[in-house]
Amino acid sequence: MAIMRALDISASGMSLQRLRMDVISQNIANEGTTRTDKGTPYRRRLVVVQEQKKHNTFSQYLGEAQVQFNGYGVKAINVAEDQSPYKLVYDPTHPDADEEGYVEFPNVDRLREMVDMMSATRSYEANVTAFNASKSMAMKALDIGK
Repeated sequence: MAIMRALDISASGMSLQRLRMDVISQNIANEGTTRTDKGTPYRRRLVVVQEQKKHNTFSQYLGEAQVQFNGYGVKAINVAEDQSPYKLVYDPTHPDADEEGYVEFPNVDRLREMVDMMSATRSYEANVTAFNASKSMAMKALDIGK
């Protein structure tokens, strides 16, 4: 049923954007973390996204010639660390300062994180709107039979 696929696509988008917001929040929270369990400063994390693919349908096995929409939404395949260099700040009194007085701070830029958060929020809202529109169409279709 096509309406269910539309709901699935919107739900996958909402789930992905929620994960992006969680990762962005973690980045902001660790903006000043100069020492992790590994002994290094915190590294900014990014969500790696991929188109969600599903297996072939029964009609495809029968060799259906009609071209159909084959989208299935998105999925997060990894939460990767950003390998950009750390920020060096001169602070010889800091406990993590090197012999020259420089401290490595995380490669987190609060402005970039806030822009990403706004983008994730707007994308989430767009998926909610699409989900509600699909749901409304399904309800209208059920009202036809009354």
